[in-house]
Amino acid sequence: MFENLKPVAIDPILGLMIAFKADNRLEKIDLGVGVYQDDRGRTPVMASVKEAEARLMEVETTKSYQGMAGDPDYNHRILELLFGDEHSILQSGRIKSIQAPGGSGALKVGAEVIRRARPESKLWIGVPTWPNHVPLLGGTGFEIKQYPYYDLESHRIDSDRMIEALKQVPAGDLVLLHGCCHNPTGADLTHDQWDLIADLALERGFIPFIDTAYQGLGDGIDEDAYGMRMMADRLPEVIVASSCSKNFGLYRERTGSITFITKTPQQADIVVSQAMSTARSIYSMPPAHGALLVSMVLGDPDLNHQWRSELEEVRLRIKAMRGLLCDSLAGNPAGMDFGHIKHQKGMFSFLGITSSQIERLREEFGIYIVSSTRINLAGVNSTNIDHLTQSLLKVLQ
Repeated sequence: MFENLKPVAIDPILGLMIAFKADNRLEKIDLGVGVYQDDRGRTPVMASVKEAEARLMEVETTKSYQGMAGDPDYNHRILELLFGDEHSILQSGRIKSIQAPGGSGALKVGAEVIRRARPESKLWIGVPTWPNHVPLLGGTGFEIKQYPYYDLESHRIDSDRMIEALKQVPAGDLVLLHGCCHNPTGADLTHDQWDLIADLALERGFIPFIDTAYQGLGDGIDEDAYGMRMMADRLPEVIVASSCSKNFGLYRERTGSITFITKTPQQADIVVSQAMSTARSIYSMPPAHGALLVSMVLGDPDLNHQWRSELEEVRLRIKAMRGLLCDSLAGNPAGMDFGHIKHQKGMFSFLGITSSQIERLREEFGIYIVSSTRINLAGVNSTNIDHLTQSLLKVLQ
């Protein structure tokens, strides 16, 4: 049976991780992996999450299944986190959410439901995007179309070309949007750009499919939710895939949700039944542990406050590293402008250096970044930033 299979090429980021682990240099730096690291280079469990875990161990009495939709309280509290607890959409009956195994599971379930509803729909994805978007969503059978998003020369959103492309999207197609902290560029839509895309969605009849994996890491929990909250106000149909991997540090717990906003409450009930049927055919039921922790943190005022404070510390640390790296590279020998790093949002930005400079950073200085030049600013800390900037200045000569 298996003799006809060919080996699949190793994922470039995974390959980089393997090479990094095999490197024995003490000063090595991993800027390729997409997880948050604190100032000591660790990916910690948040104190609020640890406290919730301790409490859960005291009160949890069963490990029985929770059902295809996951934990009901988690689903309720995630909607309040995404849209704000006073948003009118929450009382409309037009919005339903089910728990999913991480953001990837949420994207998969959302895509499969859309394919059931309208198999002829195409999916428009901005360039560049998270590398797994295309295989993950295209694997459901979607025809993938592309629209320009980012100008690599100016390190800005290519707004004019993006809008012109979106003006061509037919009714019933979907447009994938990053909710905040764009991966891989760090270049987020402004409020005006969000508003303009909503105008086009109303005019053209396309449906926004928002992937929000970093709420709270850009400008703040509520600020980062502007786009999806505004679209929930203005549009008849919106789909949101969300993840608790980054803002709760629950990477391996696979805690996410897929949310559907429909034209009527009756449609919402039908869609969520289709989502549960889809879940049953893929993974049956989502893992409970992470969702129970999130539900406990969001539902307890003290833990909620503690979590928000911890998340704000994470956000401010990344922002500080952005500013420090940008300032340290000012006046570099190549005359390159790294100002975009200071002003972009979230964990990622493009350096914009050459492939030979990437190779020199790795071979000569033990600094690992992916071939696109995307760097994880959360991998920069007070201990390694001098080595990073001095190494960059040398390869820029």
